[in-house]
Amino acid sequence: MLETGDPPRDLISFVLPQTGALVEVANPAQPYVLLDATGAVVKPVSAFFAELQACSRPPSTIRSYGMDLLRWWRFLNGVGVEWHRATRLEARDFARWMAIAPKPVRAHWRGRAAGLAARPAARPAAGVPNSVTGRAGPGLMYAAATRAHCETVLRSFYDFHLDACTGPIVNPFPTGRERRRLPSSTGGPVRSSPGGRYRPSVPVKVPRRIPDTRFDELFAALRHHRDRALLAFWVSNGARAEELLTCRQRDALPGEQLLGVVRKGTRAYQQVPSAADAFVWLRLYQEEAWRAGVPRGPGRWLWWTLRPPFRPLTYHAARAMFGRANQLLGSNWTLHDLRKTAAYRMARDPKLALTDVQWVLGHAHLSTTQIYLPAGREEIVDAVRAHHARQSREARVVAVPAAGYRPDSLDELFGRTR
Repeated sequence: MLETGDPPRDLISFVLPQTGALVEVANPAQPYVLLDATGAVVKPVSAFFAELQACSRPPSTIRSYGMDLLRWWRFLNGVGVEWHRATRLEARDFARWMAIAPKPVRAHWRGRAAGLAARPAARPAAGVPNSVTGRAGPGLMYAAATRAHCETVLRSFYDFHLDACTGPIVNPFPTGRERRRLPSSTGGPVRSSPGGRYRPSVPVKVPRRIPDTRFDELFAALRHHRDRALLAFWVSNGARAEELLTCRQRDALPGEQLLGVVRKGTRAYQQVPSAADAFVWLRLYQEEAWRAGVPRGPGRWLWWTLRPPFRPLTYHAARAMFGRANQLLGSNWTLHDLRKTAAYRMARDPKLALTDVQWVLGHAHLSTTQIYLPAGREEIVDAVRAHHARQSREARVVAVPAAGYRPDSLDELFGRTR
């Protein structure tokens, strides 16, 4: 029996200690390292990161896994248990704590520089939909998808060390309990439920696209040619937000209406067709940027910051640009909604094969592309409204009696008055 520390008795008032950090390093062999409370590198996590890198996981995935491991390491530091001595009791309490604990609120970097504290009231309450998009913004609590992702990461982390014989002899995050079926004539085997035991149920979300009228408002709220070119490409070729930012100046081919991007998962280079309007906005942006002093050359980056010193545009800067446009409209659209909008438009076109849409979007499986086939919320609402209008019109239509019956006799028979 492994020795364990006492878990926190009051999980509601338990505050996660802000110790340790996930640090990005300029090392292609190890892009991220996890530091513990003393500032030392956590070697078990570094070994797991090396395994992920060997499995061709992109740096963004390694960072996402690292944030979940950092949260787990802080929890273990708070309860006084080492990682290799954690049991299912700690894993269970960690799952409970994520279900009831509010997310930590960090102050903006400008506020931290001025010594200002974070303001928890700045976040919207969970479940309150936006008046423009109808989507609930991030609330104060951890979302079910975040908790499910964290459970999957920790379970795979301990599975890796179980295979390497460098961790505990039992995975603290077990798989789901066995779910037995009724005996059949063929004597079917016992089926195990997928996922982990402490993995929450994640609701299935319908891909939400931006309606054409809302997109026009969003496009009109942009103030620079660069931002308009970015949105025009995102909504026409369906590239992921970070994929579009990998373009070089040589990758834009206006004559063929092609734009070369590096795919997120496979890291393969692919030329995707784009709308002609996107290249018009791109040319306007390039002429304006070159006059301002942006570096020019085939191997230079295509997207740059607007003010000197000019730097390649990052994903976080692009998201901040999109967030400023959202603030003007009072909406909460995301950059990924542009990809969903492009996928929906292409998938709903009867003259465009679904396999072609799959190739443009870079999906590995056709079933992923089929997610965008169902009608969106706006189309469903319009269809139901039309249904109610038809029902109302049919209710006002007076039924014509059959041949041989007089309407006044039927009214007198059924007690109807005109």
